[in-house]
Amino acid sequence: MPTYILYLADLAAIVILVFGLFLPRHGRSELVVSYLTTNVGVLVVVAALASSTIGAGLGLGLFGILSIIRLRSEELSHHEIAYYFAALTLGLLGGLDTGAGATGPAMMAMVLVAVAIGDHPRVAPPARTQQLLLDRAHTDEHALVAHVERLLGGSVTSTKVVRADLVNDTTLVDVRYRPTATAGPVAAAPTADEGGASYPLEALR
Repeated sequence: MPTYILYLADLAAIVILVFGLFLPRHGRSELVVSYLTTNVGVLVVVAALASSTIGAGLGLGLFGILSIIRLRSEELSHHEIAYYFAALTLGLLGGLDTGAGATGPAMMAMVLVAVAIGDHPRVAPPARTQQLLLDRAHTDEHALVAHVERLLGGSVTSTKVVRADLVNDTTLVDVRYRPTATAGPVAAAPTADEGGASYPLEALR
């Protein structure tokens, strides 16, 4: 297959990935340039290495040097990392000669199908994460989950107690939950039988 067909297939695949899947589902427009640049950058580098006299060992060494660079940016969620990996994979498939036939475009289609299914709301319902400071030291996990569900108005999928202060009677907890359709804002002043107030420290998603 001519190389320019693979290049066009990669460009079409990254457009579908970013503008057809990621942006409508997650709406983080600031990551669009990252995904596009990553994909095109990998495509160009791999194509240049494949068409030059540079040895494969040197090419792998260059990628090894790039892999140790730590980008100081905000923490990404798992699905955002998956989209990064998909963008890298599409760029590699577009830049490498996978042989005759439609093997390269077929592999790109497999990546897109995997992302489309794995990130579908019906397959993986969206969840939110919050860090809450509760004005009671909770030592019973079941009571903690029930209290947080009343406050957030959703179904708690996991809790992680960061700090339980028995002296000051507070609990700092990371909560992952799925909000219900009628869920309201975090309660600032629950009733006395609910076990005190809750103060959201940081909404991560």
